[in-house]
Amino acid sequence: MLAIFMKTLPFFALIGLGFWAGRSRFFSAEATAYLTKFVFYFALSAMLFRFSANLSLAEVWDTRLVVAYLWGTSFVYGIATLVGFLRGQDVPTTAIEAQCAVIGNTGFLGVPMLALLLGPEAVGPVLLALAIDLVVFSSLIVILITGSRGGLAPMQMLRPIGLGLIRNPMIVAIVLGFVWSGLQIPIPDPMNDFLSILGGAATPGALFAIGASLALTQPERIHIAGWLSFCKLVLHPLFVAFAALFLFGVDPFKAGVIIAVSALPVAGNVYMLAQHYGVAPVRVSTAILLSTAVSILTVSLVVGWITQV
Repeated sequence: MLAIFMKTLPFFALIGLGFWAGRSRFFSAEATAYLTKFVFYFALSAMLFRFSANLSLAEVWDTRLVVAYLWGTSFVYGIATLVGFLRGQDVPTTAIEAQCAVIGNTGFLGVPMLALLLGPEAVGPVLLALAIDLVVFSSLIVILITGSRGGLAPMQMLRPIGLGLIRNPMIVAIVLGFVWSGLQIPIPDPMNDFLSILGGAATPGALFAIGASLALTQPERIHIAGWLSFCKLVLHPLFVAFAALFLFGVDPFKAGVIIAVSALPVAGNVYMLAQHYGVAPVRVSTAILLSTAVSILTVSLVVGWITQV
């Protein structure tokens, strides 16, 4: 377990360095925004394209894994939704809280860290879980928020959902990579080197940007952030593990990968959605800050457990 913790520590140390840079104002809010944009649109996209272009979709796709991840994630989503309604929250706020409970930082943190900790064969399941998060649950929150506010017919909701998907560089990079792989087009050496160099900036850039962004957070409602962090760091991996290992019989290694994905802290893109729709952005940023801090220990524990099972 200590060995796993020591391997995860450099990732969280980079987040800590970014947090210091942001908190000390050495890195301004504007600089953080531009770094995040660079990572999101260029470096991370290059990494995801390179990974998926070297994988076969037929090899990556696993129906049992997809169903298990959807089952476990939906169950926790339902718990967070029920608790939100019992607390008297409206639909948009409840939807944002449920998103915090199940959407982890897979793109910025999970892909590079789990590829290192679990090996390159973990990349396929990680990308599959990331695609489910982006396509299914990012679409669901748009439906819930726009539907609750009225003014859009069901068919009209397809436009913002579709635009959100095709404008997301992570989805575009993954899809293009699998298309490239499906066409069996070899990646020329100069292109491969270009993608490798650019994609190499994704890990340090993303982790630094996470920390610098967290430094801008002014925490509020710690008890709610604590509940959402508990959902994300404990309930989510627990229910995904139950679904993968006991209900649907997922391959043990792949099951371990999606359990580790489920244990990641709340994703930064939930904050972007909260800010875009004007729904509890400070509450979300507090949940991201708290879950990221606690995940230094919990992610190590989960990864250590799955590597021993």
